[in-house]
Order: sequence, then C-alpha cells, then structure tokens
Amino acid sequence: MQKMFTFPQINRTQLISALWQIIIILALATIAGLISNGIQKQSIPIVGDFSIQSRMTTETGNSLTIPLADAEKLFNKKTGVFIDARSLDQFNAGHIKGALSLPWHEVDSYINNVLQIIKPTDAIITYCDGDTCNLSHDLALFLQDMGFKNVKVLVNGWSLWEKSGLPVENQG
Repeated sequence: MQKMFTFPQINRTQLISALWQIIIILALATIAGLISNGIQKQSIPIVGDFSIQSRMTTETGNSLTIPLADAEKLFNKKTGVFIDARSLDQFNAGHIKGALSLPWHEVDSYINNVLQIIKPTDAIITYCDGDTCNLSHDLALFLQDMGFKNVKVLVNGWSLWEKSGLPVENQG
C-alpha cells in the first residue's frame, strides 16, 4: 500500500511567526527597493503624472503634440511630412494621404527609405491610432535623436484624421 503525503501540522504560534517573517521580509525588500531607486541617477518616480499630455512632453518641457487643426494646415500647405508609425498591414489598410510608412517595431528595416525622402528641416508629424498608442511618440523621440528638430505627434492620429473626413488613401 502506498503511503500518502500529508502536510505537517503547524500550530498557531508557528503560523503567526511565519506570517510576521513574511511581513518583515516584504518590508525590508520595499525599503531596499526605495533606497536603491533613490540613489539612481534616473530614478523611477513613485508618484507621477502619466497622462497623455505628460507623456507627450519632452525633458525640456516642450509639447510634442500637434492639434488636428494645425496638422491639417501643414497638410493643406504641403509643408508637413506625415509618418505612420503603425504596422505595414495597418498602413496598407488605410492612412493619411501621402503619408510615409515607418513602422516603429521595424524601424531599423525602413528608416533608410524614409531618410532618403525627409530632410532635417522638414515639419514631421508622426501618428498611430488610439489615445494610448505610444508608437508615434517613440518614433518622434527617435527622429529627434537623429537630428530632426521639428517633430510633432498627432495623438490618435489615424482615427482622428479619418473621422474628420480629411484625405486618406489605402494600398489594399
């Protein structure tokens, strides 16, 4: 006959002692984490503003966002270059008329094609889709790091543009 495994009996004192040990270990780990975070050059804020506007603000305090009306003016004057940060499939399904495709997740594969078209002095408007989409923000920061000075983000760009009845096109 096989012997069944049984849990050892734990009395109340042992249980209370184990719970206190868990609480002390968690408290010490939290304190160690806070101290470690505090001494880092780029510490993670414990409390912060994680709104869309704060995410779209550079370290110097400048906003990366562009209102739809301003983006439309650049489009109509043909003085803005629109860059779609979404996937190539999404771009092919529909995009702002004349926009370039530079999928953020494949930026290394497509950047050389785009660099042949845009100039460092161009007004560049990156966009993706959805209020919480960070692809256009990440792409804008990347382009700024590459030396492009006039880069803005049209938040929720694709949906906003399309719903406003502005010019769109698709490849598919």
